[in-house]
Amino acid sequence: MKKHVLLITLLTLFGAANLAVAAAEEGFRPLFNGKDLTGWKLRRPEGHNSWSVENGVLKNTVNQGDHGTDLVTEQKFWNFTVRYQYSVPDGSNSGFYLRGRHEIQILGDYKKGKPDLHGDASIYGVQAPSEYASKPAGEWNTVEATIIGNKITVTLNGKKIQDNVMCDRATGSEIDKEVTKPGPIFIQSDHGTVSFRNIRIKELP
Repeated sequence: MKKHVLLITLLTLFGAANLAVAAAEEGFRPLFNGKDLTGWKLRRPEGHNSWSVENGVLKNTVNQGDHGTDLVTEQKFWNFTVRYQYSVPDGSNSGFYLRGRHEIQILGDYKKGKPDLHGDASIYGVQAPSEYASKPAGEWNTVEATIIGNKITVTLNGKKIQDNVMCDRATGSEIDKEVTKPGPIFIQSDHGTVSFRNIRIKELP
């Protein structure tokens, strides 16, 4: 009898946990399908394609002396929350751009381990993270970034490190400077190796 009650309790808790996860993900849809680059394109069609997909991971591999080509979504967005995971080796450099203009920096600077205006999880050149929350090289970092109007909020590995930061200008290497218009997500690929997975978006009013 006790085992039966325990089983029911565990199933109830498991179901509740699944419902909580589903609720947290409500309204999100994948930007990366884990299989191929459907919905994405090279920023320069003639550029070197350094991207590959394997086991649900989108990886940019840049060998010494080579330059990759940025990857851009075919769709454009205005207000949204985007969630993604990234893994970066020591010293490697990339960026995740909101609307193609506002860069959340990706940098393998764990050994430095201090917030920096141009360091990992900074809004590049605009504001350093409030604390250093990045994980060591090779580990997966989890990001949630929201942009509404010209305000950006970023949570990294469960810690809010950018809170309603005003960003009314492009931050460098942008697709254009038209910051009052919708734009794509784009991922920088010409500075170094980086991997992504679980990229999904929820559009907001």
